[in-house]
Amino acid sequence: MGLLKRLFGAPERGSAPRLYAAVVAKGRAPHWYAEGQVPDTIDGRFDMIAAVLCMVLLRLEEAPEGIAPSTALAECFIDDMDGQLREIGIGDIVVGKHMGRMMGMLGGRLGAYRAGLAEGSLAPALARNLYRGHAPENAALAHVEARLRAFRDALAATPIDSVVAGELPQ
Repeated sequence: MGLLKRLFGAPERGSAPRLYAAVVAKGRAPHWYAEGQVPDTIDGRFDMIAAVLCMVLLRLEEAPEGIAPSTALAECFIDDMDGQLREIGIGDIVVGKHMGRMMGMLGGRLGAYRAGLAEGSLAPALARNLYRGHAPENAALAHVEARLRAFRDALAATPIDSVVAGELPQ
């Protein structure tokens, strides 16, 4: 835990921790790793949680009242990734470098998924980002794309207040 957090405690983030927990739970659903063939590794879990997180962030950015919660949600992600890195033994000296790279990866994925949704296909972005250039069988890729699209559509139909409160659609 960082010095500032030890001295001053964690910042107040409203319902963002609950929303982040819902994102992580959705990203850890077994179907992503079984039917979707997402590698069940540290990197694979990061990539899947990032994909779900991107869908939620894209929904939050659609409404003015989603801006502050999206920032708090991103901060929850940063805190979690920082803790995960430390848990696997990454030392203080290089955690910042890893965090910068992870945030860059999240930003890149956010742009790629936003563009893929606008263009009508997430498959190229998923092959590059979720599978890190090693696309699985077509059925697995189709499964992940269909489930992420369905989740995105359900998010669009969910009131922003419900999303902010961590009530994600199934």
